[in-house]
Amino acid sequence: MNTELIIKALKRGHTCLRITTWEESEARTAVFEAASVLGRELWTWSATSGLVRGPLSGNVIKDTHNPAAAMVFIATNILNPSVIVMLDLADHLDDKRVLRAFRELAEQLRGGMPAESAIVLLDHRDDVPPIVEGVSHKIAVPLPTDEQIEGIIRRCVRNLNAQTKITVTLNRADLTTIIHHLRGLSRRHVEELMLDAMLDDKALNADDIPRLVQAKRDRLGATGVLEFVDSPASIDEIGGLNCLKSWLARREMSFGDEAKRFGLTPPRGVLLLGVQGAGKSLAAKAIATAWKRPLMRLDPGTLYDRYIGESEKRLRDALAQAEAMSPAVLWIDEIEKGFASAASRSTDGGLSQRMFGTLLTWMQEHTSPLFLVATANDIEALPPELLRKGRFDEIFFVDLPREDARRRIFEVHLARRKIKPETIDLPAVIAASQGYSGAEIEQAVIAALHEAFAGKSTVGTPLLVRCLRESPPISVTMAEKIAALRHWAKDRCMPAD
Repeated sequence: MNTELIIKALKRGHTCLRITTWEESEARTAVFEAASVLGRELWTWSATSGLVRGPLSGNVIKDTHNPAAAMVFIATNILNPSVIVMLDLADHLDDKRVLRAFRELAEQLRGGMPAESAIVLLDHRDDVPPIVEGVSHKIAVPLPTDEQIEGIIRRCVRNLNAQTKITVTLNRADLTTIIHHLRGLSRRHVEELMLDAMLDDKALNADDIPRLVQAKRDRLGATGVLEFVDSPASIDEIGGLNCLKSWLARREMSFGDEAKRFGLTPPRGVLLLGVQGAGKSLAAKAIATAWKRPLMRLDPGTLYDRYIGESEKRLRDALAQAEAMSPAVLWIDEIEKGFASAASRSTDGGLSQRMFGTLLTWMQEHTSPLFLVATANDIEALPPELLRKGRFDEIFFVDLPREDARRRIFEVHLARRKIKPETIDLPAVIAASQGYSGAEIEQAVIAALHEAFAGKSTVGTPLLVRCLRESPPISVTMAEKIAALRHWAKDRCMPAD
């Protein structure tokens, strides 16, 4: 937590500051330091301790455990310039008396009584009544920088080494790699992961890097918002998408200092439209693979929460976390499902429109080397603002795979299931798979494998062709919709292949 931000806000005359964080002790320390630097009297309130002069270990004021009573005491008894820290007041603001007491105290502070005083709301949740949001100045709690992460690592090693001998064998490159992989985590989470890595074997070395990466993935996966996705080790494992691959190759070096000196700005993102199952998800993985960057998937459906304001906070937090882990690729899958109401197709009290506005603002203003990949199946559900030039560097249309792409898809899926491609008449199965998506080809291979296993035989060309013909492709079952999709994309999108 940056003490300077708090000092600056107090110097500018803000009489109500609002800080939302799970790292209460760090934020509380920063506020205490700001009060000390400015020479202001410190008061602290919590539901368990009541109102205390100084930090929570100070002198308790009698009968102030109720927040309304505490604020009435503050309004009538505090005369010197003060900083009043109130912990988790948001949990009590649904009480009309507490809200009334807050409004009266806020108005009194705004009027300068006592002079140079302010109340600081330190909460674990961001949903507060509109009046509280309106009169307060919000201070964002940034995630730790690379320098701060390094400081946390060194402190953890020093503190643990004071208790038990820790063997550290890291070169600068290894330390930089660890710092890179710990981006996007809070200070507390960085400390927990480092302690876990060292406690098992009383050592810190390059062997701990994979464990830290997995621990970070597990922690992010537990939030249900951002999810790490494994991408193929080689771009050669992905069939087709030749135009997309070429586009990526031309922009791979656009993120460095040399490109910046040349006058280039890094690419910001692409929108992938196309036939369901044709490989949009694979295209997102292709981008991460081509640029050797971690791929994070954001499911818009996990953002929505029943509490007012919480959904927008989840989106802002997810975007901030993704930015902190850059350079990376952020994949928003089926973006139209998350923001359908923004296109006026349904009503939800304006929530989808606010969420969509938050996303558009971020797309326009973020400066981190985070590349956005959005995939969509339904054009009609996309808000027109998303398709406007400048939102994405390019809009690609992912169609059903052509002959050469289908050959590569068959080779990958046959080899993956221990079927030698040379034992199959590839021209025959490629011809039989005309109009099939990559996902449908994979399912045909799996179906053939089941048939062969049940019949105690081997997978051959006739069995593959039969499995293909027994399952009509999406190009047949949804022919009209696919034709309309291709017509729309003809002059509006760049073909991915």
